[in-house]
Amino acid sequence: MRDKAILYDATLCTACRACQVACKQWNENQAVKTTNQGSYENPPSLTPETWLKIEFREVEREGKLAWLFSRRACMHCTDAACVKVCPTGALSYNKLGFVQYEKDKCSGCGYCAEFCPFGVPQLESNKITGAAVMSKCTFCKDRVTNGEQPACAAACPTGAIKFGKRTELVQEGRERVAALHQTNPQAVFYGDKELGGLHVMYVLDDAPEVYE
Repeated sequence: MRDKAILYDATLCTACRACQVACKQWNENQAVKTTNQGSYENPPSLTPETWLKIEFREVEREGKLAWLFSRRACMHCTDAACVKVCPTGALSYNKLGFVQYEKDKCSGCGYCAEFCPFGVPQLESNKITGAAVMSKCTFCKDRVTNGEQPACAAACPTGAIKFGKRTELVQEGRERVAALHQTNPQAVFYGDKELGGLHVMYVLDDAPEVYE
């Protein structure tokens, strides 16, 4: 009952990327060069310095092009492959439900990156020593354990990213999709049961595979 989660509603997202900027700013991660194309490749991908990315898809609907937006970052799985394979305890479950990460314990083995079904953990290697270390979204542990929202949720201007009790967000996600079904039968609520239940859940206006 103490579990906290994030609900991302793609139908409310305008792809303003305020969440990306807030994530970078709060975590003091370096900026990366992007192009002003408004495309799927902006920024190119998750990296050790980019933990959250808003992605674009162009799809055809009823003969017209439509934009689909989605959020890519750690899903904070309840049954997390990364936690299972981490040999050092760098990855573990926080009592609030999310997957926490202690970077100073990371051995750079890369098992988390290999086994994560979402391709989230990013390894960075020292060019001289070859030593590696992983980086990923931390769920803003320093904020949420002190009663604050994650930086991405706090920055979202449209309410597309919501933070709160997981049970309440599950109910909200189900109700939102039920309402969307009146005009869009393709709408999906994703994350309620997958991998034991995700702590980042999605209201999507199309099937999950469309966003891959």
